[in-house]
Amino acid sequence: MPSRVEHDSIGAIEVPTNALWGAQTQRCLLNFAIGQEKIPLNLIFALAKIKLSSSIVNNRLGLISDKKKTLIIQACTEILKGKHNSQFPLKVWQTGSGTQTNMNINEVISNIGARATGNPLGSHIPLHPNDDVNCSQSTNDVFPSAIHIATIEEIKASLIPELESLIKVLIQKSIAWSDIIKIGRTHLQDAVPLSLGQEVSAWQNQLDTAKNRIETSLSELYSLPLGGTAIGTGLNAPKYFDKEVVSEVSLLTNLPFKPAKNKFSIMASHDGLVNTMSQLKLLAVSLLKIVNDIRLLSCGPRAGLAELKLPENEPGSSIMPGKINPTQCEAMSMVCMQVMGLDSAVTMGGSGGQLQMNVYKPLLGFNLLTSIRLLNDACQSCRKFMLEGLQANESRIDNDLNQSLMLVTALSPKIGYEKACKIAQFAHKENVSLREAAIELKYVSADEFDELVNPKLMANPHSD
Repeated sequence: MPSRVEHDSIGAIEVPTNALWGAQTQRCLLNFAIGQEKIPLNLIFALAKIKLSSSIVNNRLGLISDKKKTLIIQACTEILKGKHNSQFPLKVWQTGSGTQTNMNINEVISNIGARATGNPLGSHIPLHPNDDVNCSQSTNDVFPSAIHIATIEEIKASLIPELESLIKVLIQKSIAWSDIIKIGRTHLQDAVPLSLGQEVSAWQNQLDTAKNRIETSLSELYSLPLGGTAIGTGLNAPKYFDKEVVSEVSLLTNLPFKPAKNKFSIMASHDGLVNTMSQLKLLAVSLLKIVNDIRLLSCGPRAGLAELKLPENEPGSSIMPGKINPTQCEAMSMVCMQVMGLDSAVTMGGSGGQLQMNVYKPLLGFNLLTSIRLLNDACQSCRKFMLEGLQANESRIDNDLNQSLMLVTALSPKIGYEKACKIAQFAHKENVSLREAAIELKYVSADEFDELVNPKLMANPHSD
């Protein structure tokens, strides 16, 4: 492969001729050829927004010229439009601060500027990666800020809207199924009745609560440590740079970012990111419970509960003809378990900082953004290919309801727990209905039984 020679503080190194990255990126490619997981592009785009905003403030404060500011803005705009995605090849598994990725974007911006002005790639003319593009910044304040920005943007732009769509479908199902009375189950055994709509409303409320938890967690992430530079003191950044650069980021993203009150804290630890990841895990916990419920309620179609009918999206077996499996439930289950695992790594990474530096930043950013994407995609797939087409098997539901022994619970207030228990036991042993058992044991009359054992009223005991 044709190459050019670039230099950094370590010395000379060959870089592919047409690559827009430079020496430090190339060293990272050679020194950290670990795995296939690359730094997510949405994190790169967040870095570009910081570089663009910083150039405006550095120019305003007299640190870089109008020409350099314009070139940086032009380069960042091209990056944000996705024109240079292939120029960000670095893996997640690199230095724990993310320095190589920060330098990757610095070098790419520098070389876009060089090419735009007719200068050789790698010449650092007219933009120097460190002195101009990274002016008033350090990886240590820029990289965590980029994680904050990317996390908030991805959650607000994709995950929250998809959750709202999912919740809307569940609300529609809950209303449509409000008059379908079914048997409830506790300990996987028959219990008292409820409506299918009530059962679905529990799922809807779980997701609504999970969504609110996630949104609440973002309040911590709006505080950015920009301007803290290396360890939080703001060395080599001009006075008020922090306030002005965060203001520019807010204008660019249309989000209410603010300067961190204590930059030392956010740079040395990332508790806010750990908290948001925990809320994503809790969403996964809720989703896993919901799809496991659906998996149980749809099992069959003849030898299971079979209360719900799954959409027939694809053949379920390579050997058993006509089989339909709960594939969306299974895909969602795997995503949820993966997110739980990613959360465990974030928890350990968040606790792994030493003194003024947490050195798990790429892992934290990657796991958060990966979790957001997985949850968003899985929710969308589950909604489109299962929940929207999910149907109630009313005949099966009604049959199971009428056979349930736990309807006897409605008799307890009149005849007492022990006599009600004897009715259930007699009905089960003699294989007769509860009504027949109650009359046979002479605990209530037929009319009394019919008045007291009303599944619809049992499911709505306080309705008018």
